[in-house]
Amino acid sequence: MVSWPHKHILTLSNFSKDDYKSVFELTERFKSLINAGTKKIPALQGNLITSIFFEASTRTRNSFELAAKRLSADVQSFSPSSSSLSKGETLIDTAQTYAAMGSDILIIRHSSSHIPLEISKKLDAFNAKTSVLNAGDGLHSHPSQGLLDLYTLIKFFSPESLKPEVLNSKKILIIGDVIHSRVARSNLWGLTAFGANIILCGPPTLIPEEFTNFVSSPPPNQLTDPISSRGSITISRSLDESIKYADAVIVLRLQKERMMENLLSSIKSYSDNYCLTPEKISMNEKDIPILHPGPINRGIEISSRIVDEYPNCLINDQVSNGVPIRMALLYLLSKFKK
Repeated sequence: MVSWPHKHILTLSNFSKDDYKSVFELTERFKSLINAGTKKIPALQGNLITSIFFEASTRTRNSFELAAKRLSADVQSFSPSSSSLSKGETLIDTAQTYAAMGSDILIIRHSSSHIPLEISKKLDAFNAKTSVLNAGDGLHSHPSQGLLDLYTLIKFFSPESLKPEVLNSKKILIIGDVIHSRVARSNLWGLTAFGANIILCGPPTLIPEEFTNFVSSPPPNQLTDPISSRGSITISRSLDESIKYADAVIVLRLQKERMMENLLSSIKSYSDNYCLTPEKISMNEKDIPILHPGPINRGIEISSRIVDEYPNCLINDQVSNGVPIRMALLYLLSKFKK
């Protein structure tokens, strides 16, 4: 593998099937090295990776920094509380400062949508060679989480080999707070790219009807969709009904901190209707895998019995797959011809 077509990784909406496969093939290689006990490889020795997180994070930040260190890159971290932002410096100026210091890749997380995109445009306008990797922006996108969810499901359904096509026609049930979830949006682009049919399940306030058309056309800043035919998206208001047909389930966190309005009559009512429990899973005759991007609100969106006891709960697999996935993304950006 000698090249990669994207200078920046901001969304999965512009990924082709070959792009996904490049990420997953590299992930397989890096995961094999990790499993064999290899702690470090010199693939990015001499590269400088900067993590700029304007929003709290445990899994994403730590796995990106660990991924960079496993590739032997130099890593520096930005802390908003001790930065010049308190003196009036803009986000763009902060990013340009790190680019001027020689950062090869900026890993950016922000509570507002499209901030990584705006930073990438500004850096490109100044002919900076620095790449931007979106680690989650507002309600827009979380590409690395979408990729690790996709990879985790592919490996569950095709454990002996890497076959993304195994997702074709699979029914993937996504439960919960879709409207506030950048993870869900990335999952919709990634899963439908390989023909998976998505069932979104939750109340109308958290899953508006317009989500059925989410992948029907590329976003406004993108001219074409690299995927010629995608899977479908449907909406269900009944978990009891929709779980019967699911081949896999992704449970979303109820993001109360992002709710600007009172969208639920009560947490108890939501939990009664949409919390994933062993009783709900028993309505499905298959041994279906369960995913959750974390952090988990136990007893609200998912039962502790599932997290701790259900054999096909893949939450820990998602976390462990996050490191090789992010190693692959960092490595691929280094191969873009800048």
